[in-house]
Amino acid sequence: MTAHEEEMQTAGALRRGLGLNRRQFLAATTGLTAAAAVAGVGPLASAAQAAGNGSNGVLVPPGKRGIILYTVRDAISRDPRSTSLPSGFRPVLEELSRIGYKQVEFAGYSQHANSEGGANLETVEGARLLRGWLDDNGLEAEGNHGFIPGSWPLTPADLDRFKLHLEIANILGFGHVGTGNDPTGSAYKADWDLAADKWNQLGLIASAAGLKLYTHNHDVAYSFLLDSGPLNAQGRPTRSSGIRRLEYFLQITDPENVWLEMDIFWAHVAQFRYRTFTAPDGSVQESIFNPLGVVQAQTTRFPLFHAKDGKYNPATGNGYDMVPFGTGDIDYTAFFSQMGAKGYHNPMYEQDNAPGNAANPGQSLQYSALSYTNMAALRG
Repeated sequence: MTAHEEEMQTAGALRRGLGLNRRQFLAATTGLTAAAAVAGVGPLASAAQAAGNGSNGVLVPPGKRGIILYTVRDAISRDPRSTSLPSGFRPVLEELSRIGYKQVEFAGYSQHANSEGGANLETVEGARLLRGWLDDNGLEAEGNHGFIPGSWPLTPADLDRFKLHLEIANILGFGHVGTGNDPTGSAYKADWDLAADKWNQLGLIASAAGLKLYTHNHDVAYSFLLDSGPLNAQGRPTRSSGIRRLEYFLQITDPENVWLEMDIFWAHVAQFRYRTFTAPDGSVQESIFNPLGVVQAQTTRFPLFHAKDGKYNPATGNGYDMVPFGTGDIDYTAFFSQMGAKGYHNPMYEQDNAPGNAANPGQSLQYSALSYTNMAALRG
């Protein structure tokens, strides 16, 4: 065992022995003041713009290079008795650590039944097992795409399960706890108002447990809110003031209790797809979405990112094909160098189509290694 490995093992044992989570054990990172929003920065923003920002050096420090385990879900869920490839949580975490990752975001706590610990680790005991594997490999868990109660007002059963997830999160040392879904799939203002009420309450509960509650976007969450104009047969508005759904949600939720994880790929898909809206007077207005500008305006509301890359392809409905990080056209140099609060954010590599299935069962971990190399190479 190297001196570094010995140090990591000792630190992990000390944290567990003291019953401290990662945030209590380490000094908290202080965010800088958010920069003002700028217009016109999108997938074609140039590296020259980033250089003009005066940022130098590594854009994603070694301790902030992360991955959401959804990317390698095939490896976690496969039968370890059927292959020599890493299978199940423990071997996959070991491999990700070997690649160089320091942070992980969970996407649930299930694995193959033949893996160490069994199929379901969504328990206090399972969390302690996972925490040991994280510490043994020098990994920090930052969040989870896990359980958000479907009921509102909360049923006792949903509240109890939510509190269990908060307990699990603290055992694992999370700084954040969240979901992979939008707060609501509705286009209507009234439904987003209701969602905000729910998330403000859930955020209070999470904050009391020492955790930041976050929601995650897909492209439709940055489409235009229907909040004005003539009503339809159901009494719903049919036109828009021009504000986007998740931007409205950000305005009406408590910044002390509700945070966001921007999926940068899906934000750029929104930029491609949702460019016009029908104004209250019936005119069609153009408004080009600026993902970077949204973050710059209130950068500490976005503690986590999904660093998912896309190759520009206007022939597809999304405008982008999902590819390994650093091999696409989304300008991550500009994004990470200009977003503000340097050292505050936690970018998690994600690629929905990373699994190679039977044709290439090792592909998701191969893509993870390539993406880590490209994330580490980012300079601004």
